[in-house]
Amino acid sequence: MKHEFEVAMTCEGCSGAVTRILNKMGDVKFEIDLPKKLVWIESDKDVDVLMTALQKSGKEVKYNGTK
Repeated sequence: MKHEFEVAMTCEGCSGAVTRILNKMGDVKFEIDLPKKLVWIESDKDVDVLMTALQKSGKEVKYNGTK
């Protein structure tokens, strides 16, 4: 299942932080669209788990649903 999140990323550093966090989770495939501030995550993990992980970046995170 592919989940779409809006993350308040403004630069490469922001998307880099998100990338590092998601890489540490293991077993997730993801795509980041920095200009649109979107992160798509393909995972069997619970949305709350993904949301909490993304919030560790210190950015504002909004869940847009599945795509």
